[in-house]
Amino acid sequence: MVTKQKILIVDDDSNIAELISLYLVKECFDTLIVGDGESALAAFDTFEPNLVLLDLMLPGIDGYQVCRELRTRSQTPIIMLSAKGEVFDKVLGLEMGADDYMEKPFDSKELVARVKAVLRRYKPIVTETEPSDDKVVKYQDLEINMTNYSVNYQGARLDMPPKELELLYFLASSPNRVFTREQLLDQIWGYEYVGDTRTVDVHIKRLREKIKDHETWRIATIWGIGYKFEVS
Repeated sequence: MVTKQKILIVDDDSNIAELISLYLVKECFDTLIVGDGESALAAFDTFEPNLVLLDLMLPGIDGYQVCRELRTRSQTPIIMLSAKGEVFDKVLGLEMGADDYMEKPFDSKELVARVKAVLRRYKPIVTETEPSDDKVVKYQDLEINMTNYSVNYQGARLDMPPKELELLYFLASSPNRVFTREQLLDQIWGYEYVGDTRTVDVHIKRLREKIKDHETWRIATIWGIGYKFEVS
């Protein structure tokens, strides 16, 4: 028997939460609804969801704080839901560690599609898997392994959300090749992702905060075009 994937729905609007749950259950997901941030953190540990749908405007602990706390515990995918549609709010959500951001009101079918897309991209780290040569990129002080979704930087394991790792691996796999933001968005987030190229900029910024320019390689900005993994 196939185990159903579990979705934790965090929203203080019970009508919206129930509607989301209805659509997800029809797609053979298990769901759990909670209405505030504190309950979300407790439910995350007991329910052990495969993905979290997280509203930002919650009583008590808001969605940003919940996302920040969950990222200290796990790399489980998080899709933020919010009536705030400004670029600043989306960028902030992504910087906090969210994997996707949907503005309310949204189409329920699109939400289900986003959930499935994020789950397809997410692969938990399996430390005992033997690495495959065609899934590992190595440079001085940097090793990116897509077999077990790990990054070793300057001799130490570096915690990194799945999409950051995928973006780094994609760039590093084609050294000195320039990619536009649109190409990177399509490659890493997929054609089903209805996003904005600012998403790419946010993830590059987060990568640069974790991985500094090396004397033999760096993530370079090609102004007006996009990015490349530059190797000297």
